[in-house]
Amino acid sequence: MTETADDLSAPLGQDKPRRKRRLRLPFTAMQLLAVLLGLFLVTFAGFAIFNKDPLGGEPMTRIAIREPKATDEKPAASDTRHESKQDTKEAPKQAAPGEQKTVTMIDGSTGARRDVVIGAGDAADKGEAASAPPPVMAGIDPKLLEKSRYGMIPVVAGDLKPFNVYAADADRAKAAKMPVVAIVIGGLGVGAAKTTDAIMKLPPAVTLAFTPYGADPGKLAERARAQRHEIFLQIPMEPYDFPDNDPGPQTLLTSLSPDQNMDRLYWHLSRMQGYAGLANFMGARFIATEPAMQPIIREAAKRGLGFFDDGSSPRSIAPQAASSASMPFGKGDIAIDVVPTPTEIDRALTKLESTARERGVAVGTASALPVSIERVSAWTKTLGDRGILLVPLTTAMLKSKSS
Repeated sequence: MTETADDLSAPLGQDKPRRKRRLRLPFTAMQLLAVLLGLFLVTFAGFAIFNKDPLGGEPMTRIAIREPKATDEKPAASDTRHESKQDTKEAPKQAAPGEQKTVTMIDGSTGARRDVVIGAGDAADKGEAASAPPPVMAGIDPKLLEKSRYGMIPVVAGDLKPFNVYAADADRAKAAKMPVVAIVIGGLGVGAAKTTDAIMKLPPAVTLAFTPYGADPGKLAERARAQRHEIFLQIPMEPYDFPDNDPGPQTLLTSLSPDQNMDRLYWHLSRMQGYAGLANFMGARFIATEPAMQPIIREAAKRGLGFFDDGSSPRSIAPQAASSASMPFGKGDIAIDVVPTPTEIDRALTKLESTARERGVAVGTASALPVSIERVSAWTKTLGDRGILLVPLTTAMLKSKSS
């Protein structure tokens, strides 16, 4: 009873254990996060402002290029006898002494250009000018080349013009007496597989047009010429929906001055050698703008080249400009693979034949799609049986001019 009375008489809460006080920080977790974020931003801003690298870490690559010397020791027979056949076959060829190549380096922040000569050998190491000319592709006449800031570009040499020298062989006497068709396969150089298919699967009379892009368009162009194909160089030009539809780097633009476009043209001209003429790559706006297009046509004519208009721009001023410059000119009549199905391609080829019979000359254009190459290749095998002659583009251009 006493314990019960004591419990009842005791003040409430006297015997209950006291709660421990929790440690409270003078700031919340969100405040801490905000302070840390602020410190990060201040550190980043300080690095960006006071960093000594003006390009902000722009990627750079340094390449050491060593020219082989005549005194280099050859490996002993015991070192080479175990080499595999594949290694021996695929070993890269050494550059000839004195051979050099110029690479243009572009500053990513300022746009400034700097030409760097590589492969100049000991003469470059000593600061001496290398006297050997740049390498030229097989079958190229050195007299028809001159050096530009980007490399070798076509030039007229006396009575010799690239259009005449690099035109593919054809029976022009026979072509003058019967209807002829020319086929131009464009967009080559980008994609070695499709370019090789066009080179190897199409007859030599089919003309191949190369864009200036790709890892090594010059090498593919050389292979095409080795298979007796005539080649043209496609020049990227501004379309109406530029820049949403962008042909690629160094595109000729109506917004640039004639000198700026000429500089870009020289870059394109230097990408390969041995072409008979130029062609537009896209460019519906540019080819229809006389102040922009006229200087390009005049320059091509001055360098002994022909010009091919693919016919995609109905407002093109190229025919009038080429006539004024007295240069060989051709224009595409039918785009063969607008609808890339066998049935539609065959229908377009039949229409091309009808045009050739009506006018005496017809030119079809196509891309290097597998279906296009397959159908064109099959069509050309029986074309002669129908009284029509397949000729290179240059032959069709000359026949159009004389008719």
